[in-house]
Amino acid sequence: MGWITFILFSLLARARSGNQTCKVIGQTGFMEFSKGGDLMIGGVFSMSSTRKLIDNGYQALPHTYCIKLNDRELKFARTVIFTVEEINRDTKLLPGVSLGYRLYNGCGSENLMRAAVEAVNGADSKGCSGQIQALLGHSSSGVSEDINIILSPLSIPQVSHLSTCACLSDKRLYPTFFRTVPSDHFQILGLVQIMKYFDWRWVGIIYSKTLYSEEGTAKFNMEAQKEGICVEYTLPYSKINRVKFNAIVQTLRESSSKVVLLFMSLSFTKSFLSKIENYNITGKQWLGGEAWITQADLASVKRKNILQGAMGFAVPLAHIPGLGEYLLNLKPSDEPQSTIIKAFWEKFFDCSFSPSNTTTMCTGTEDLRTVSSDYTEVTQFRNENNVYKAVYLVAYALHALLQCKNGSNPTTGKPCVNKTEVQPKLVLEHINYVNFTTQNGAKVFFDENGDSVAQYDLVNWQMKEDGSVEIVNVGQYDTSYPEGEEFKLKDNTKIVWGGNSHEVPRSVCREPCPAGTRKAINKFKPVCCFDCFECPEGSISNQTNSPHCLICPPEFWPNEMKDKCLPKPTEYLSYKEILGTVLAGFGCGGVFLSLLTSIIFLTHKETPIVKANNSELSFLLLFSLKLCFLCALTFIGRPTEWSCMLRHTAFGITFVLCISCVLGKTIVVLMAFRATLPGRNVMKWFGPAQQRLTVSAFTLIQVIICILWLRINPPFPKRNMKYYKEKIILECALGSAFGFWAVLGYIGLLALLCFVLAFLARKLPDTFNEAKLITFSMLIFCAVWITFIPAYVSSPGKFTVAVEIFAILASSFGLLVCIFFPKCYIIIFRPERNSKKHLMGKIPPRSL
Repeated sequence: MGWITFILFSLLARARSGNQTCKVIGQTGFMEFSKGGDLMIGGVFSMSSTRKLIDNGYQALPHTYCIKLNDRELKFARTVIFTVEEINRDTKLLPGVSLGYRLYNGCGSENLMRAAVEAVNGADSKGCSGQIQALLGHSSSGVSEDINIILSPLSIPQVSHLSTCACLSDKRLYPTFFRTVPSDHFQILGLVQIMKYFDWRWVGIIYSKTLYSEEGTAKFNMEAQKEGICVEYTLPYSKINRVKFNAIVQTLRESSSKVVLLFMSLSFTKSFLSKIENYNITGKQWLGGEAWITQADLASVKRKNILQGAMGFAVPLAHIPGLGEYLLNLKPSDEPQSTIIKAFWEKFFDCSFSPSNTTTMCTGTEDLRTVSSDYTEVTQFRNENNVYKAVYLVAYALHALLQCKNGSNPTTGKPCVNKTEVQPKLVLEHINYVNFTTQNGAKVFFDENGDSVAQYDLVNWQMKEDGSVEIVNVGQYDTSYPEGEEFKLKDNTKIVWGGNSHEVPRSVCREPCPAGTRKAINKFKPVCCFDCFECPEGSISNQTNSPHCLICPPEFWPNEMKDKCLPKPTEYLSYKEILGTVLAGFGCGGVFLSLLTSIIFLTHKETPIVKANNSELSFLLLFSLKLCFLCALTFIGRPTEWSCMLRHTAFGITFVLCISCVLGKTIVVLMAFRATLPGRNVMKWFGPAQQRLTVSAFTLIQVIICILWLRINPPFPKRNMKYYKEKIILECALGSAFGFWAVLGYIGLLALLCFVLAFLARKLPDTFNEAKLITFSMLIFCAVWITFIPAYVSSPGKFTVAVEIFAILASSFGLLVCIFFPKCYIIIFRPERNSKKHLMGKIPPRSL
């Protein structure tokens, strides 16, 4: 197309001076409607849209003709005429100046270019003096681009009503181009906002190989990427390439995206739908551009599964008083020289102005109100309003140009001009300053790129069983609103969704990562096809698609969903749990048995067996055992500063008291048997006073150790968060580990000494001594506490305390059972053995 433009421009550019005549070489005669006036505007429309070439065997110049009619383009052309007539009737706008028009028709890019050159040139016989002041059109962005390449060097303003390509906003390339339709830049932004609003993050695009479609698709991809919207596929559609169409069908069937953007011109959309309707493509939400989204004639029963629920932006509805009646009152007699009006008439009424055996004769008086077509659809005007504003734009620019105040133009300050001195470049200058409101309330002004304010209606296709459609306005997109508020849905409006869905369709490559997970980009997939990973142990994410997981503070731990940090539960050995209750029960049981034993011994204190076993040490031992059992209870319950100090010191002192008593009894047994040997009187060295002194001395040493421990570094309550990550162990820290092991070591030393002495006395007569029982009790005691050490070190949390309580209870029960139960058995069940005679049986002499 570029070389054709260059040739045509070169031919036209020869007409620089008034002495030269402008002549277009090749096919001419594209003008369809015209009317003279003081100032002229031109227009180029594709009222016929399919071109056929007659090559004449290449023996003569090839010739083209058009075979297909475009109702919508005829409607645009007639709207221009209506608007010009309305302006000429206005006494305030362009007073004393009549506005004329020359409207041209062409099919195919080459013919449209020639039509534009013819519009600029005027009739050949008049030379260049009859040129237009501005050109209206074209509907196609590609054609408008080519036309502006010709018009820009001539400084002729071009105003399009439907060329939406964002590329035309580049004033460096298209300095004379203006439009009353919003740029696709704004439509693309609006489409991206729709997808963002409904959370459609995974979409497909079908487009055509035209400037409008390619530029729009490229712009959409760029803007969608900014908002985190991914395009699964971008497929080109060709009217003639069957392979590409089959690829589209295959992709639509296999793709996971539910939303499809059909971004192409009306003619390509009609072609695409006529083919795709033969395939069972369902489950898709279709989005369309303003080029086709309001074309109700696209609807049919076969297309219901495709177009039902389709959405897109449309040029806002407008009311143009009188236009509907004007369009419907058209008669061939209004344009007797126009062959295209007759062609349309024959198409509308299926008649012929020439005698025919197959069709009826046209009278020219038929009523267009009985016809259903794009042209006769006058209940709503959208793109027609853009044509209406385009004509008014030129008229207001001319009006501003012809103003004169004190010898100069009030807008530019330049010298005044009259209607015979008007030049296109002066009109171009004033178009930049235009700011007006039409009779139907439409505001018109331009930014620095020649673009008007973007306003769109969001429309929704709601199809009926008979295949007809109601196109419902469900929202609005207006760039004049503050950022973030441009897009709004209407309240209480029913929206029909595509894919037979009763709710907003979901179209995402991957559902958002829920709270408790983190989002990770997969470098081998689009950004929308991310991966979700569960937050590591001890961390959370409290929002969807969180890129990071947050580590909970030390005293907190994630809940099961890992979306919230909760205070860690505290754990300690409590009376309320089974383990604590059982241990407390055994401790109380031990106290009871010790008390019961004391009562038995107290009530039988005058009996030989009680007297023979050193009743004073026995009662002291039973007292210490009670304390040992009670000491175990201090380990149960929530640790406090006082309980931590009490439990360890009480344990150490009571057990030393207990072992000291056993040790005293062992020494007494040994001394007693030594005293029976001839010449021996050792009992005087270990009488009751010495026994009490020994017990006190051994206990005092432990008391001193405990006091030093408490003074230097006492035990204290501690929140242990190292052993378990998910909970806090409330425990008593030892403070000084040396103090703790010194207490245990001292108890162990006494127990070992007692065990050795008792072992030495094990072979003394059974009837009198209790050395074997002490040996066995010490054996149990030492075994318990030896196994306690590894168990204590390795037991977690509250079980550490439980192990310590168990060791205390086991060793205490061992002493109580082994030393006192046999005697209680004799006292209660075998009283005949509780006699001095039995106890004083003959004892053979033996050496220690």
